[in-house]
Amino acid sequence: MATSPVAHSPLGIPKSRVRQLMAASIGNVVEWYDWYAYTFLAVYFSDQVFPKASDNSLVPLLSSFAVFAVGFFMRPLGGLLVGAFADRYGRKSAMTFTIVLMGAGSLLVGLTPTYAAVGLLAPVILTLARLIQGLSVGGEFAAATTFLVESAPPGRRGLFSSFQYVSTTIGQLIASGLAALLATNLIEADMDSWGWRVPFVVGAVLSLVGLWIRKGADETSAVAEEIQRGEATRPKLFEFLRLHPRSAATIVGITIAGTVAYYTWTSFLPTYAQITVDFDKAESLQIGTISLVFFMILQPLLGMLSDRIGRKPMLITFGFGFLILPVPLLGLLTDAYWSLLVVQLVGMVFLGCFTAISAAVNSELFPTRVRAAGAGFPYSLTVALFGGTAPLIGTALQEADNPGLFPWYMSALALISTLVYIFVLRETKDEPLR
Repeated sequence: MATSPVAHSPLGIPKSRVRQLMAASIGNVVEWYDWYAYTFLAVYFSDQVFPKASDNSLVPLLSSFAVFAVGFFMRPLGGLLVGAFADRYGRKSAMTFTIVLMGAGSLLVGLTPTYAAVGLLAPVILTLARLIQGLSVGGEFAAATTFLVESAPPGRRGLFSSFQYVSTTIGQLIASGLAALLATNLIEADMDSWGWRVPFVVGAVLSLVGLWIRKGADETSAVAEEIQRGEATRPKLFEFLRLHPRSAATIVGITIAGTVAYYTWTSFLPTYAQITVDFDKAESLQIGTISLVFFMILQPLLGMLSDRIGRKPMLITFGFGFLILPVPLLGLLTDAYWSLLVVQLVGMVFLGCFTAISAAVNSELFPTRVRAAGAGFPYSLTVALFGGTAPLIGTALQEADNPGLFPWYMSALALISTLVYIFVLRETKDEPLR
């Protein structure tokens, strides 16, 4: 029986590269649709699941973002465990597992009862759902990004890498678009009571579609195939850290600024505008949708650019952009429609220089044997510490009457990452995958 060439080498030729892109991307769409629906709809369901305290209207929203952060802290565990699973048993098996988990978590969010109905059990159920989703998303990054990069032809790893955030953004667009559609056509009372549940139930159904599509993918890890045939030993859980500590530390430095900028500009900014300048809820969701379309179109263009000029120039451009721009850009926010739109679009140009090549850079730092766990764990840990807490920090600073500190916080983190881009990161564009 003939076997697929990709089964024998991570640099082999899959039967269809388009099919590989579809398998990773469509499943990733579902994963991130479910994940981001929570952020877009938090302003609607927070009052239903969390009780108010001292008549402060920000307490439920703050609590919902605290649970958002809790979900992020499962992502390192997902990156480690699912990444190790992907290194041992293959990327395809790991991606099947993650999409099943995400569908289950999304359905649980959609069915979460209100605080008025079950009391403290409501936030407990919501937290459990976010823990499941966090484990899934952490594992998804570890498996899907390595799968994408290993499926790429020579000289196109940046382009293939960009589809990680193309698919992520499509998932966000569907979540944002559906949320905006519901917010526009339902009265606020209906949106608060039941409308916010609809996107989560839809996400559970979409996960079944993604599961079906991923069944047709080709495996990309030669080492996983050798392990299954008994020709190679299984990598230890922390083997990537023991043998490649510099690469793991470099990923942390690369990601610190990128993750805060990403979650602020693509998810939290509409909410930030609402709580700082009293921006209209429905209009902020509309602007978020427009900005995400623009951001999605940028990804493959910037990915191809990185295949020509290298990874370092792209990351340095991003680093200096977010070192300089957050304070003046967020200072432009008013309740005018154009202000939020301009702030989001300008920021996303620079942000794309990071997101388009993140998967390629991380994967290029590790050999196939430990690539999924090596790229997945330090990335997900950094995202949990800095990206997952961005909405919580921004909301808390507003509650403390110091919202102007948040952009300075972003700039400080950008300084750290920019130093890593310049002095630590080596250029990997022309290096073969190890």
